[in-house]
Amino acid sequence: MAKTTGVKNETETSVQELPVVSEIEETETTEDTPETVEDVQDVQDVQDVQDIDEILNSLKGLLSALEKLQKVRQDVGDIKPLIGRMLDGELVAGEELDQLKTGVNSLSRLVRAYSDHQTALTKAQPARNLLDQVLKV
Repeated sequence: MAKTTGVKNETETSVQELPVVSEIEETETTEDTPETVEDVQDVQDVQDVQDIDEILNSLKGLLSALEKLQKVRQDVGDIKPLIGRMLDGELVAGEELDQLKTGVNSLSRLVRAYSDHQTALTKAQPARNLLDQVLKV
């Protein structure tokens, strides 16, 4: 019979002596995660500033789209009577015909300007919440 010496072989290790993988992962910290409440607050402040900048830019975009829409509307409005006459079947010639050509091109610009205005209006909606917060009395 073989005698047991009570000495463990160096290659033998008990399973209980090894650390659990999840324990190792919990003790490691990554550099991306803020370690203090102040760091979290700084990250939130930067995000708030970026949100405010985006909101202000969307308001500027809406204003620009509105200006373009108003200008195109005015151009089309000037030739509206001529388009009405053309649709009624009247013949137009000379200067009025040139105005109609310009007017029809303006109609396509009007459709694009209207679409751009609707897109800008949708993007600018978060400004309502910001204005409500800032202008609370």
